Amino acid sequence: MAAQHVVGIIGGAVAGSEAAALVAERGALAVVIEQNHRPYGKIEDGLPRWHSALRDKEYGRIDENLGRDNVLFVPGTAVGRDVGWDELTAELGLNAIILANGAWRDRHITSVEGIDRFEGKGLVYQNQFVYWFNHYHEAGYDGPRFEVSDGAVVIGGGLASIDVVKIINLELYARALRERGVEIDVVELEHKGIAETLEENGIAQGDLGLKGVTLFYRRRAEDMPLATTDDPKPTPEQRAKLEKVRLKILDKVLRKYLVNFEGQTVATGYHEENGRLVGLEFHRTALEGRDVTIVPGSAFTVHTDLVVSSIGSIPEPIPGVAMRGELYGFASWDTGELDRSRGVFGLGNVLTGKGNIKDSRKNARDITGRILDHELGLSGAGATSEAVHAEARGEAEAVVAEALARPALDEAAVERVRAWVRRRWEAVGYGGDYAAWMDRHRPG
Repeated sequence: MAAQHVVGIIGGAVAGSEAAALVAERGALAVVIEQNHRPYGKIEDGLPRWHSALRDKEYGRIDENLGRDNVLFVPGTAVGRDVGWDELTAELGLNAIILANGAWRDRHITSVEGIDRFEGKGLVYQNQFVYWFNHYHEAGYDGPRFEVSDGAVVIGGGLASIDVVKIINLELYARALRERGVEIDVVELEHKGIAETLEENGIAQGDLGLKGVTLFYRRRAEDMPLATTDDPKPTPEQRAKLEKVRLKILDKVLRKYLVNFEGQTVATGYHEENGRLVGLEFHRTALEGRDVTIVPGSAFTVHTDLVVSSIGSIPEPIPGVAMRGELYGFASWDTGELDRSRGVFGLGNVLTGKGNIKDSRKNARDITGRILDHELGLSGAGATSEAVHAEARGEAEAVVAEALARPALDEAAVERVRAWVRRRWEAVGYGGDYAAWMDRHRPG
């Protein structure tokens, strides 16, 4: 066994799998550490299941990347739980560590003090909610369960909140239709649209007695980040065009899925009964440039049994990794450098968040392509998928080059890494054959 470069990659979805493929192509060894049995991340758990064609395409691309020679896939292994940070960065002596573990932690509501105590008691956060929707129909599902109630409230305004309001109304109207003898799957209902389905069955919206879900956003509808521009300083004409596109996207969602919308509102308080959240107090807002201020005397109450917070996702803390507020403490947002002395870098969504405008804009463009695809038919899903992977690989180029510029590990060091991998394989029951493992753990 010759000397070889060895790169550890945390997370095996889009960014992680592209980095792994690039490492393998350069003749180095990629050790992909994935906390779940499957590597698909938010493609599986965060992208609603009606995107079946896009999901299948993504699964195939990730499988192709991780099934390569020189890629050692290590499933069921979480950093901080199954392997310590110091073990990875110091004891194993890897050439580099690439954090590609995405953003899975929900950003919490800060405008309502103390509201988090109602989590699971009327308050739900977006990531768990979408995970439930994607998996609850599977045999043997043992994850969180939620009851979708009429008059639900969603707090948000980004593209993820569009997914959430659609899920709620799809569940509500599918249930109401079944009670009237109309059997329809929520995925079929999403493709056709709620309004069109009701019309086809001779049912007026008012006949069902449903209020439906309401999306509350603190700015104007045309300010919602449903479409973006590459230009950091758009002209008035560009801004007007952008706002028009945003309004068009939102209007189609409201009409097709019978969603309600309240702009320029912010949650400021809550109502409870018997330890459960039963309502929110809102205030109207005024916009002064980019600043949002509360309009005095504008309070109003919305009674609801379900509040879903969809105000963004941030990376999960990793014991041993420095944090800067709610994000990892990167030394450089442009390069993803976290700790040069230990060769630690970040890729993909671990870099998103406040203060990282470049990457946030890039990710918004990626998801905007998906929404425009489905809602307005303006682009092709395949093209969007290819662009996302190409961008992920482009990001990884510099990091991989940095890792491979370091001295290769000698035979003993490489064998030490391989021995650790074999121990993890034995612990989780993985035989080292990626294709065989995925055949047994294919998504339901």
